Amino acid sequence: MKILLVEDDLSLCNALAPELRQAGFAVELAHNGVDGLHLAQEEDFDAIILDLGLPQKNGLEVLAELRRQNNPTPVLILTARDTWHERVDGLKAGADDYLGKPFHSEELLARLDAVLRRHHGQACNQISVDDIVLDTDSRELIIRQQKILLSAIEFKLLRYMLLHPNQVLSKNCLSEHIYEDDHLRDSNVIEVYINKLRQYLGKSRIKTLRGQGYQLLTNTSASTAAN
Repeated sequence: MKILLVEDDLSLCNALAPELRQAGFAVELAHNGVDGLHLAQEEDFDAIILDLGLPQKNGLEVLAELRRQNNPTPVLILTARDTWHERVDGLKAGADDYLGKPFHSEELLARLDAVLRRHHGQACNQISVDDIVLDTDSRELIIRQQKILLSAIEFKLLRYMLLHPNQVLSKNCLSEHIYEDDHLRDSNVIEVYINKLRQYLGKSRIKTLRGQGYQLLTNTSASTAAN
């Protein structure tokens, strides 16, 4: 999952970005509202962590502009100005959640995970598609009454595909939402890990569309494809 962190406090960015990466997110940074808005408009992010007290353009203006453009990316507001009317203003402007400073990183990660799940219609910490269940806390795949502990890349790849079932996902799209380093995006790592996931799920559950990408099929779609 690809996260945009828009925060002008460099010490906070330096502390928070590694924790987000450790939790399985690819992270891009912006330190003012103008750059943050530009990145949010130009790139496809799964969620945005947005400070309100930004230089050049404040976070509320950034959020309002994104929503005027019908950008649906979930936004978690992060700010030191934790008064009730500011929370109301942020939520009315289109924020999905609100966290006041100072905060524990564990709470931010829990709120971010909840925002992402709600955005994709998943209610709890288990992402499920038919008989495939992914526990986002333990990083375990549960299938056919078996629990499989996934590697970091397997987890990030399967999480993204489960949140986008039946969608054709290009190798470039998958790479951008898993890696931050450009040199890794050009490798064949995605293909290797797709094959690993097929070993767990069954070959028919992830379809290759030549020249287009990969598609995690629901049971109904898999049955239709087989016929």
